[in-house]
Amino acid sequence: MLKKIWLVILFQIICLTPALPMQPEAIPEAIILAFRAGNAEELSKYFYNNIELIILENEDVYSKTQAEQILKKFFADHRPSSFNIIHEGGKETSRYAIGSLSTSSGNFRVSFLIKNQDGSLLIHQLRIEEEDEDNLL
Repeated sequence: MLKKIWLVILFQIICLTPALPMQPEAIPEAIILAFRAGNAEELSKYFYNNIELIILENEDVYSKTQAEQILKKFFADHRPSSFNIIHEGGKETSRYAIGSLSTSSGNFRVSFLIKNQDGSLLIHQLRIEEEDEDNLL
Protein backbone atom coordinates (compact mmCIF):
# COMPACT_ATOMS: atom_id res chain seq x y z
CA MET A 1 0.00 0.00 0.00
CA LEU A 2 2.78 2.41 0.89
CA LYS A 3 4.44 1.68 -2.45
CA LYS A 4 1.23 2.66 -4.29
CA ILE A 5 0.99 5.93 -2.36
CA TRP A 6 4.57 6.82 -3.27
CA LEU A 7 3.93 5.99 -6.92
CA VAL A 8 0.84 8.24 -6.94
CA ILE A 9 2.79 11.07 -5.30
CA LEU A 10 5.69 10.64 -7.73
CA PHE A 11 3.30 10.62 -10.68
CA GLN A 12 1.62 13.84 -9.48
CA ILE A 13 4.97 15.56 -8.99
CA ILE A 14 6.06 14.65 -12.49
CA CYS A 15 2.76 15.70 -14.07
CA LEU A 16 2.35 18.92 -12.13
CA THR A 17 5.93 20.15 -12.43
CA PRO A 18 6.15 22.59 -15.32
CA ALA A 19 8.56 21.58 -18.00
CA LEU A 20 11.82 23.49 -17.76
CA PRO A 21 12.59 25.45 -20.92
CA MET A 22 15.51 24.05 -22.86
CA GLN A 23 18.56 26.23 -22.60
CA PRO A 24 20.09 27.14 -25.94
CA GLU A 25 23.59 25.91 -26.48
CA ALA A 26 26.39 28.36 -25.80
CA ILE A 27 28.78 29.52 -28.49
CA PRO A 28 31.36 26.73 -28.86
CA GLU A 29 34.62 27.58 -27.08
CA ALA A 30 36.57 26.38 -30.16
CA ILE A 31 35.13 29.29 -32.18
CA ILE A 32 36.26 31.81 -29.57
CA LEU A 33 39.74 30.23 -29.39
CA ALA A 34 40.03 30.22 -33.20
CA PHE A 35 39.30 33.98 -33.32
CA ARG A 36 41.86 34.62 -30.55
CA ALA A 37 44.51 32.64 -32.42
CA GLY A 38 43.58 33.95 -35.86
CA ASN A 39 43.13 30.36 -37.00
CA ALA A 40 40.97 30.44 -40.14
CA GLU A 41 41.32 26.71 -40.71
CA GLU A 42 39.91 25.85 -37.27
CA LEU A 43 37.18 28.48 -37.58
CA SER A 44 36.12 27.16 -40.99
CA LYS A 45 35.26 23.80 -39.38
CA TYR A 46 32.22 25.66 -38.02
CA PHE A 47 31.20 27.21 -41.36
CA TYR A 48 28.03 26.10 -43.09
CA ASN A 49 28.53 24.92 -46.69
CA ASN A 50 27.81 28.45 -47.92
CA ILE A 51 28.42 31.40 -45.62
CA GLU A 52 27.50 35.05 -45.91
CA LEU A 53 30.82 36.77 -45.22
CA ILE A 54 31.10 40.51 -44.66
CA ILE A 55 34.65 41.68 -44.02
CA LEU A 56 35.14 45.44 -43.95
CA GLU A 57 33.65 46.65 -47.23
CA ASN A 58 33.45 43.25 -48.97
CA GLU A 59 30.22 41.27 -48.78
CA ASP A 60 29.16 38.10 -50.56
CA VAL A 61 28.12 34.50 -50.09
CA TYR A 62 31.09 32.15 -50.32
CA SER A 63 31.73 28.45 -50.15
CA LYS A 64 33.29 27.17 -46.97
CA THR A 65 36.70 26.89 -48.71
CA GLN A 66 36.56 30.38 -50.22
CA ALA A 67 35.53 31.90 -46.90
CA GLU A 68 38.43 30.18 -45.16
CA GLN A 69 40.92 31.68 -47.64
CA ILE A 70 39.44 35.18 -47.27
CA LEU A 71 39.57 34.92 -43.50
CA LYS A 72 43.13 33.57 -43.63
CA LYS A 73 44.17 36.71 -45.55
CA PHE A 74 42.33 38.95 -43.07
CA PHE A 75 44.15 37.32 -40.14
CA ALA A 76 47.48 37.64 -41.96
CA ASP A 77 46.88 41.37 -42.45
CA HIS A 78 45.44 41.86 -38.94
CA ARG A 79 47.16 39.55 -36.41
CA PRO A 80 44.72 38.98 -33.50
CA SER A 81 45.91 39.68 -29.97
CA SER A 82 42.60 39.06 -28.18
CA PHE A 83 38.95 38.26 -28.77
CA ASN A 84 36.08 38.56 -26.32
CA ILE A 85 32.36 37.92 -26.65
CA ILE A 86 30.48 41.07 -25.62
CA HIS A 87 26.94 39.78 -26.09
CA GLU A 88 25.21 36.61 -27.20
CA GLY A 89 21.63 35.53 -27.50
CA GLY A 90 19.13 33.61 -29.55
CA LYS A 91 16.92 30.58 -29.23
CA GLU A 92 17.24 26.81 -29.39
CA THR A 93 17.72 26.65 -33.16
CA SER A 94 19.93 29.68 -33.72
CA ARG A 95 22.37 31.83 -31.75
CA TYR A 96 24.20 35.05 -32.44
CA ALA A 97 27.23 36.60 -30.85
CA ILE A 98 28.91 40.00 -30.94
CA GLY A 99 32.53 40.25 -30.01
CA SER A 100 35.53 42.55 -29.97
CA LEU A 101 38.66 41.51 -31.83
CA SER A 102 41.89 43.35 -31.02
CA THR A 103 44.57 43.05 -33.68
CA SER A 104 47.96 44.43 -34.60
CA SER A 105 46.26 47.01 -36.80
CA GLY A 106 43.29 48.03 -34.68
CA ASN A 107 40.07 46.81 -33.14
CA PHE A 108 37.22 45.13 -34.99
CA ARG A 109 33.65 44.29 -34.14
CA VAL A 110 32.79 40.69 -34.99
CA SER A 111 29.27 39.34 -35.20
CA PHE A 112 28.12 35.94 -36.33
CA LEU A 113 24.98 33.87 -36.61
CA ILE A 114 25.07 30.18 -35.74
CA LYS A 115 22.30 27.72 -36.57
CA ASN A 116 21.82 24.17 -35.46
CA GLN A 117 22.17 22.00 -38.56
CA ASP A 118 21.48 18.33 -37.91
CA GLY A 119 22.89 18.55 -34.39
CA SER A 120 25.92 20.67 -35.27
CA LEU A 121 26.27 24.39 -34.58
CA LEU A 122 27.42 26.03 -37.83
CA ILE A 123 28.15 29.65 -38.71
CA HIS A 124 25.84 30.92 -41.46
CA GLN A 125 26.84 34.59 -41.35
CA LEU A 126 30.06 36.27 -40.23
CA ARG A 127 30.67 40.01 -40.15
CA ILE A 128 33.94 41.78 -39.30
CA GLU A 129 33.90 45.56 -39.33
CA GLU A 130 36.08 48.30 -37.95
CA GLU A 131 35.08 49.08 -34.40
CA ASP A 132 33.37 52.45 -34.09
CA GLU A 133 34.07 54.03 -30.71
CA ASP A 134 30.64 55.71 -30.74
CA ASN A 135 28.81 52.47 -31.52
CA LEU A 136 30.06 50.08 -28.84
CA LEU A 137 27.66 47.95 -26.81
